[in-house]
Amino acid sequence: MDFLYIKAIHIIFVVTWFSGMFYQVRLFIYNREANDKTEPEKSILQNQFNIMIKRLLFGITWPSAVLTLIMGSWLLYIYPAIPLWLYIKFGLVGLLFIYQYTLHVIYKQQANNIFKYTSTQLRLWNEVPTVFLCTIVVLAVVKQSMSWVYGLIGIAVLIILLFTAIKIYKNLRGGK
Repeated sequence: MDFLYIKAIHIIFVVTWFSGMFYQVRLFIYNREANDKTEPEKSILQNQFNIMIKRLLFGITWPSAVLTLIMGSWLLYIYPAIPLWLYIKFGLVGLLFIYQYTLHVIYKQQANNIFKYTSTQLRLWNEVPTVFLCTIVVLAVVKQSMSWVYGLIGIAVLIILLFTAIKIYKNLRGGK
């Protein structure tokens, strides 16, 4: 198969993996907030959210993560020269798999009606893949010409903006 087709398939699975991670945590937030409702609304909502979370996790997010890894490995096999920026990308992808594992842990907790995190904490956790996504895309596109100082400043500004937006949203919701 042609290198560009494999690269395209790799990018498609990266997109679906990130989509799954973003939506996964949103469902965790909704499930957590449903826990504060009264019966029967609480049970109805949580039953539905648990079904949605399980289907998303096992039907889209994990398969996309594995297929991203397979396609990325295939690309590496075809084009084995590894520049410095690619080592950094590998490290970030490794951290992303750790993040994905934490989502799996939260899924298991919520499936057992254990809610360790507030909706605000989950909203903050929902922004982690945004930072990874921006960092990996900029790294992959800009590569060697990237100034590390500007890159780090950009990531710091992004994180500050995301946390500020979450704080503003929390205040608009009345502190919930």
